[in-house]
Amino acid sequence: MNTDTKPLRPRIVFLDRETLPAQTRLRAPSFEHEWITFERTAPREVAERIAAADIVITNKVPVRQAAIGGASGLRLIAVAATGTDIVDIAACTQRGIVVSNIRNYAINTVPEHTFGLMLALRRSILAYHESVRRGRWGEASQFCYFDYPIRDLAGATLGIIGDGVLGRAVGDIGRAFGMKILFSTYKGTTGMGPLYTPFEEVLEVSDVITLHAPLMPSTRNLIARPEFSMMRRQPLLINTARGGLVDEEALCEALDKGQIAGAAFDVLTREPPAPDHPFMRLLDRPNFILTPHVAWASEEAIQGLADQLIDNIEAFWAGKPSNVVQ
Repeated sequence: MNTDTKPLRPRIVFLDRETLPAQTRLRAPSFEHEWITFERTAPREVAERIAAADIVITNKVPVRQAAIGGASGLRLIAVAATGTDIVDIAACTQRGIVVSNIRNYAINTVPEHTFGLMLALRRSILAYHESVRRGRWGEASQFCYFDYPIRDLAGATLGIIGDGVLGRAVGDIGRAFGMKILFSTYKGTTGMGPLYTPFEEVLEVSDVITLHAPLMPSTRNLIARPEFSMMRRQPLLINTARGGLVDEEALCEALDKGQIAGAAFDVLTREPPAPDHPFMRLLDRPNFILTPHVAWASEEAIQGLADQLIDNIEAFWAGKPSNVVQ
């Protein structure tokens, strides 16, 4: 933390308030302050907008070295999310700027969304709904029809890649469904102990694979063409974690080849996707679901995030920083 005298009325700048719903309540920090809100901020606008800030709040707007260098009074960057790759951590460390993030707020919403996607694919719910909309039920010669596969989760093997709080919560729900749970090490990792199943084995034996890993250089394209070729049981692949964990072109090929039974993604490498993104070609397929990065976004979770965000700012200003990243 900067060691110069704290201002009596610090300036707090929120760069992208629009990334939280309008109905989410952001309580005012308990100390005297000036609050400036921008609904959205373009990269070219960051340096000017934070130049006189003491505290900066950002969800998705990158705060890089050049902008940090021009913000002489900056003391705290409060990230309104868990991931902090949008902030130049090294530049902050050099300047003594604290970076905080949000933790454990999505423990219900992400696992529930994960299982919503899993159930929708495993039981072909969206495919049957769409077929009813097209008139297929009226055309059927009996009370039901069997155009799409329906499989139980009970008895299936669920491979979970990532054993943080969200991965463990997904495992708890899977056990309640009667699934066999395997927690995987990351690709290339050894010596993790008997509670973990080797990465390659999880790919080979799982009926459903769900990703709950951070995006790091070591996990980028964690699932690509070689990994899809190992998936002997044609599993479902669910990604509610981070875009970039899966080679998106390779996933399209895997669906075309039948190497996987289906896929559901809530995150992409680039968001929002361009019209020519490979996943946009898959949207009419009955075994593919794409949701717009909303697994985290239950009303309860977002309000918890907002409350924790202000908690982090108040703790920092009181001299007891919480959820410090570096």
